[in-house]
Amino acid sequence: MDKKIASPLIRHLSWGRIEVEGLGGPFKDAKLFPGGAREWDWSETGTEHVPGIQPSDVEELIENGAEEVVLSKGMYERLQVSPETLQFLKDRNISTYVLQTKEAVRLYNKLRNDTRVGGLFHTTC
Repeated sequence: MDKKIASPLIRHLSWGRIEVEGLGGPFKDAKLFPGGAREWDWSETGTEHVPGIQPSDVEELIENGAEEVVLSKGMYERLQVSPETLQFLKDRNISTYVLQTKEAVRLYNKLRNDTRVGGLFHTTC
């Protein structure tokens, strides 16, 4: 895989904190995609725990070349994923994984070695 488009490595995860190799932070919640990462600011798209992650939350991941997407539900799995988001990803043939945050980080770090993966990571509830 071309390292210029590699998805960044998550170095550390704890309550309210995620650290990404070489890309600033730490972040409270993070968007990661091939070649980059940034703070995931829910207010940009009106995201709330219910109905959860919106299609507009994942658009940036796809625009930056993600071929697979990992969505975290939070440490206590309180963040939902809207059905419209899952349909949006399915319609684009994007493999999607929805997991508790620690599990999501483990899978994301594993996938990043073999594919162009993006992810949304919620580090609290």
